[in-house]
Amino acid sequence: MRALPLLTAGLVLLVAQPAQASRPVQASPPGPLRWGACPAAQKDLVAAGAECGDLTVPLDWSVPDGRTIRIAVSRIKAKDRAHRRGILLSNPGGPGGSGLANTLGLRPALRDVADHYDLIGFDPRFIGGSTPLGCGPAPAPAPPRERTSPRRDFEDGVARNRATAARCFAHGDNAVLLPHASTRNVARDMDAIRAALGERKLSYYGVSYGADLGAVYTQLFPDRVDRMVVDSSTDPDTTQYELFRRAGKPLESGLDEWAAWTARHAGTYRLGRTAPEVRATVQRLLDRAERRPVPVAGTRLGAPLIRLFLRQFVQQQEDDAALARTVRTLVDAADGRKVRPNPELTGMLAFLNSPEIAASFTGGAVFMCGDGGWPAGGWPGETETYWRNIQHSRAAQPVFGPLVNDMMAPCPFWKTAPREPGTRIANSVPVLMLQAMRDGNVPYDGALALHRKLKGSRLVSADIRSHGVYGRGAQGRTSVPCADRAVNGYLRGGPLPAQDLTCPKGTR
Repeated sequence: MRALPLLTAGLVLLVAQPAQASRPVQASPPGPLRWGACPAAQKDLVAAGAECGDLTVPLDWSVPDGRTIRIAVSRIKAKDRAHRRGILLSNPGGPGGSGLANTLGLRPALRDVADHYDLIGFDPRFIGGSTPLGCGPAPAPAPPRERTSPRRDFEDGVARNRATAARCFAHGDNAVLLPHASTRNVARDMDAIRAALGERKLSYYGVSYGADLGAVYTQLFPDRVDRMVVDSSTDPDTTQYELFRRAGKPLESGLDEWAAWTARHAGTYRLGRTAPEVRATVQRLLDRAERRPVPVAGTRLGAPLIRLFLRQFVQQQEDDAALARTVRTLVDAADGRKVRPNPELTGMLAFLNSPEIAASFTGGAVFMCGDGGWPAGGWPGETETYWRNIQHSRAAQPVFGPLVNDMMAPCPFWKTAPREPGTRIANSVPVLMLQAMRDGNVPYDGALALHRKLKGSRLVSADIRSHGVYGRGAQGRTSVPCADRAVNGYLRGGPLPAQDLTCPKGTR
């Protein structure tokens, strides 16, 4: 879920009871999509010759004739019109990720399959070009302290989150819009896109939070699914805060893998000759940063930010060297040496000081705080609950426990309650699922739980440390050929695999 909020938030058993009734209410008709040129800022879409337009949908789907909002949509028509299958939508995750160019970005992985679909991108409501919602300018941050403590860092975070929630609801007419930011409403908007395009069904690929959005669509609109592919999904009997907490254990395991790799390259990185020695080096760095933030490139990095950086790198096995370079730089800086940040750390620092971080944070908070349950929601109201969870996690999860248990964002201070509960999944819609077995962001057992709920699904598992399985080769990472073949064969029109698959373990 949860790729974007990770850098900004501090991103089932078979049920006996019937699933919640869906409310596939939509305006009649959802309004025409009038196509024109794509915004100049969408350079990839412009270069591909895409067309863009806005779709008008209800703000509140239970009041289809009430206030409306605009959903930004893009289209690249199928090249092979004689064998056109229909429309393919996608979502990049987050929650809160802009998706207007996302389906276009899948073309290298899709290969010839892309020629058989109209590739449809869209920004979820309140994101990007879809009636964008902001929280107004934040006050200038206080300079990082020279000395701090874990409790002081925690209280600073609580104060920031409380202020952000107040600012979000005070800005513009957000108090009217925010109650309608939910995954169920995004799924309804997707179905409105389908109807406006005159299609009986849609096909879809979603990763991370986008995978959960796809599962929600199957529950609300089971008869309107053609080919559904969900990659890196979560347990639908949990909430967002629980999902964050569950990530601690696999993240620590991923760090163990990285520590073993780094120990094998001790001559290069000088962080330890054994995996326990490397882990001890990381722990000393964090223990020091919890008292004295590390000075790097004109700023100071406290332990919460360092943990966040560690998490970003440890999620992908190909980033082991980047993580080792980053830890080496931070250890040297903590020792008082003059350092030049390695490129990966420089990129992280640049993002922290960029305008994109505010948009990323707002987009994630809108849906994480707006959902009434899975695939988000579930935030304890008492801030001391988070502190207790942080402290209790330190024994078993010393590096990542304090991070994942502190991922409250502004949600405990949100000013309105969700309009609907979370979505309970229980259907037999055919779905192709993908999951990395060593995913440190959304743990593997969560995908198994969703797989049991999606009784018509097949699961393709990959024994890799990664968040996301499909199209890794097109992203410059180690590909998982059997997963790519399964997805492309299915989207091409073939059947689901006859049984669940486990892809052979790849080589580094």
